[in-house]
Amino acid sequence: MYKRKSVSIIIPNYNGVSLLEKYLPDTLRAIRHAGVPYEVIVVDDCSTDGSVDFILANYPKTKLLINASNRGFSYTCNQGIKEAEMELVLLLNSDVSLSEDYFAKLWRYFEDPDTFGVMSRIMNTDGKIEDAARLLAFSGMKFKATRFFYSNDPTKKTPTAYLSGANALVCREKLVELSGFDEVFSPFYCEDVDLSFRAWRMGWKCFYEHESVCHHEVSNTIRSTHSKNKLLSVVYRNKLILHAIHLDGLRRRLWYVQMLFVEVLLRVLVGKFWILTALREFYRRRAEIRISREKLSQQMVGRNSKLSLFEVKRRFFDPVRAWDVSFVR
Repeated sequence: MYKRKSVSIIIPNYNGVSLLEKYLPDTLRAIRHAGVPYEVIVVDDCSTDGSVDFILANYPKTKLLINASNRGFSYTCNQGIKEAEMELVLLLNSDVSLSEDYFAKLWRYFEDPDTFGVMSRIMNTDGKIEDAARLLAFSGMKFKATRFFYSNDPTKKTPTAYLSGANALVCREKLVELSGFDEVFSPFYCEDVDLSFRAWRMGWKCFYEHESVCHHEVSNTIRSTHSKNKLLSVVYRNKLILHAIHLDGLRRRLWYVQMLFVEVLLRVLVGKFWILTALREFYRRRAEIRISREKLSQQMVGRNSKLSLFEVKRRFFDPVRAWDVSFVR
């Protein structure tokens, strides 16, 4: 029997009153079924749809934090992380439904003091696997975590390149030590990848549990408020930031060459000029990126860790290829 731990559930919300109404009861059902001390923290990112009034009227015991202006995912989650008091933190999107026994298979991971966190299998509304463990790989100097897989041996602890920001149970103490999400990625995208990469490089582990299940209803809040080209420029800007933070030395210099000739030039040649916006915004944030790099370096020194992501891949992900695994298409 594994020791169960108390949980702070942090739900960032922006104009998601219909999602809170639909899925918050499932969250409460799952955590009550787990039989552990808990708190629910909803952080509202300046909604205009009545979300705040809904929480106040229907869930008065919920801790409700309200941003004075719309600040994006990282900042919003970080407010909840600062407020959290329990042993573990569940980072949970408002459009995710937890199965009743969601927590049952997750406690065993926290018997290992090096566990940073664990995510469950995410199913979409069509009954297909939307997210599973992600294999850490590289294309030249470029990070890749696009292959989803799961182990067919339920006794194995399956590593994942990163934990989904939509559904991740993490150690609060370690999360606080990392200062939560890096707000250089604001307003959205790649912050969950960066957080997990920082955890791996600190010598901690990120896992995936296939027998724990949640369901995801993809909401279109971001797509409804941003144009396609705007979204693409933010996504690629943040991918550039991610590499600039986590590559060092010769590999970082080689990545700049690969980035300019593959990520930028080829897209310009086929008329995808939004990549120039991404590049411009990336360079505008170089001072913030430098601060993020220095902070991570200091944290790694404090943990006596020198792990690069290439070493993480070699130690934890290359052996996975010898397992009995299934890849998700």
